[in-house]
Amino acid sequence: MTHAMLKGSNVPLEAATVRAVLRWTPGQGIPDVDASALLLGPDDRVRSDEDFVFYNQPRHPSGKVWRLGKKRVAEGLTDTIQTELLGVEPAVRRILLVASADGVAFDQVRDLRILLYDAAAADAEPLAFFDVTPETGEETALICGELYRRGDGWKFRALGEGYSNGLEGLATDFGISVDGAEAAQESPAAGPPASAHPTEPQAPRTPAAAEAPAPPAPAPPVPQAPEPTPPTAPLPPVPPVPPAVPAQTAATVSRPLPPEQPPGVPAQPGYGYPQPAAAPPAYGYPHPTGAPAYGYPQTPPAATATGAPSGYGYPPPAAPPPAAPVPDPDFRLPPQGPQFIGR
Repeated sequence: MTHAMLKGSNVPLEAATVRAVLRWTPGQGIPDVDASALLLGPDDRVRSDEDFVFYNQPRHPSGKVWRLGKKRVAEGLTDTIQTELLGVEPAVRRILLVASADGVAFDQVRDLRILLYDAAAADAEPLAFFDVTPETGEETALICGELYRRGDGWKFRALGEGYSNGLEGLATDFGISVDGAEAAQESPAAGPPASAHPTEPQAPRTPAAAEAPAPPAPAPPVPQAPEPTPPTAPLPPVPPVPPAVPAQTAATVSRPLPPEQPPGVPAQPGYGYPQPAAAPPAYGYPHPTGAPAYGYPQTPPAATATGAPSGYGYPPPAAPPPAAPVPDPDFRLPPQGPQFIGR
């Protein structure tokens, strides 16, 4: 029959070996729980640090109390302490069953329960269970229950007493030395303590080194005369730069003369210059008198110089050939651009 226990209640144990199982529901942000046990003498204190069974010391030297370790079950995670009651030393009067949350308050742990089983009966129902509820929610270590002697037998009592200073404060309160308490506070998954990797120590300052006079200051250096620099060879004289030739103006620049005309070829007058005297008049200007216009009175044949008949039906007299123009010796071409200058 399983006993559902309340805080402060107790139940007798007839089993020779019992398993105290701590069980809780894991989840996001929920701390891990560790089970441990303290074996107390008649004065409610441990006899030595060896009476503290936890993850760094999972077995008591007597071999009657040991930690089985954690296990995952359908209801959650468990951590177990097993005790062989008939073989416990007579000097041990109480065995505290403790849960610690590695510095995290137990108000974040869900469904914390301690169950007591008969280790000899496999797959049997628990003898008793107690739902552990922290009083303030700030506890980081809890005494879930205790196994204690009553006459020749043993009993289990539900306690639920908490400590806000963790497993170290609880262990110190029952006589564990400070060094042992510090070792108990370390988590098995946290690795070696910080002291296992000490930083490089610095050499202490001795009184002799502190009182030693300071070394004398070095003498200032004596100034030395600068070394004379060797004479250098004179540089060769720079040849004078010839004066720049002034640019010629447009008035002083000579122009090429026009090409000479070959003999016997009359010079061709340029556009815009006077026309030769023998050139025929343009359209609309007076015609020469030697050729009368149509419809005007004809000159009688006797009036012509040659006496030849003229008028309608007769050929007009031949006009004398024009005289060859005489070229002007002072004539010069106007200024021309560079595209007309012979290359």
